[in-house]
Amino acid sequence: MWEDPIVAEVHRTREKLAAEFNYDVKAIFADLRKRQATLGARLIAPKNPAEPSTETDRSTSSEAAPPA
Repeated sequence: MWEDPIVAEVHRTREKLAAEFNYDVKAIFADLRKRQATLGARLIAPKNPAEPSTETDRSTSSEAAPPA
């Protein structure tokens, strides 16, 4: 079976990182937060989510009247 080299690399990296922190998810995320803090302004701020259109609001609104 064909193996995607990029996916294989991601799996190897994930395994290495997990082993480095003894498979402790909280420790992994604490390290990620620490790394993120050191990057400071180099990170790109997330965009604001798009405002739903009025058409979307009507179709997903819980206040819409039920069909008669």
